[in-house]
Amino acid sequence: MTSRQGWPSPIEDAVRATGIDPDSLHVLIRMALDEDLDGGVDVTTVATVPTDQRATLDLVARGSGVSAGAPIAAAVFAEVCGDDARISILTPDGARVEPGQVILSVTGATHDLLRAERPALNLLGHLSGIATATRRWVDAIAGTRASIRDTRKTTPGMRRLEKYAVRCGGGVNHRMSLSDAALVKDNHVVAAGGVAAAFDLVRARFPGVDVEVEVDSLEQLDDVLAAGADLVLLDNFTTDEMREAVRRNAGRARLEASGGLSLDVAADVAATGVDYLAVGALTHSAPVLDIGADLRQES
Repeated sequence: MTSRQGWPSPIEDAVRATGIDPDSLHVLIRMALDEDLDGGVDVTTVATVPTDQRATLDLVARGSGVSAGAPIAAAVFAEVCGDDARISILTPDGARVEPGQVILSVTGATHDLLRAERPALNLLGHLSGIATATRRWVDAIAGTRASIRDTRKTTPGMRRLEKYAVRCGGGVNHRMSLSDAALVKDNHVVAAGGVAAAFDLVRARFPGVDVEVEVDSLEQLDDVLAAGADLVLLDNFTTDEMREAVRRNAGRARLEASGGLSLDVAADVAATGVDYLAVGALTHSAPVLDIGADLRQES
């Protein structure tokens, strides 16, 4: 059974679980494939591979990490190979992988497999890299009450996929878009004439929306707590200041540490009692997980 996209329905179901609209993913995949061919053909494959040859291509982890995006890579192969492909996801998203572990296996026409290979690997490696980086942060604060949270520092057009990868790594998502929740930052404070004034203006205009306010001092924290902020972002606080912020807060709002955080201080920050550590590097600086493609010809 296939969907209107031409993907096997189990793949489309898995793709929907990422939160990305299938039509949007279809556009992303077509852009990646068209970019790779650039209006021409795969000259190497056309010259060296018989058109009737079939094979199996395994996407194999070359390094240790966390898998994310296997359904997305599968959708790339389904887009190129159509009903002719047999696609098996052997490692579920969110699972740890070790070198030599097969994540995805596809059987089909060799020409099609090789045309889909690089776009599929690019997506799978990128998303798995984000999941792997996230898991390192999550492991670093294990045993505390805090969670690792992402930001909007994402690749244009890839936000839902990248934030899905964060979830695969054990992190939690901040707002997906500007309309999801309010985040009053320093520029808003300047424009509104003060941190409490900015909070009050957002609350009055959008009473049903959660409002997070960025503060850079304990005095500003006192002001926004008195105003009724739902969540407060502690910008570049020291760990001592974070502990004092937690004490003053007394459970009234959720507290998020942000600015200058690194993996080696994550445990100390989490131990202060904050609810979240905001880590933009999860999506803007995560190295790609090394994943290769191994071809096996059918006998």
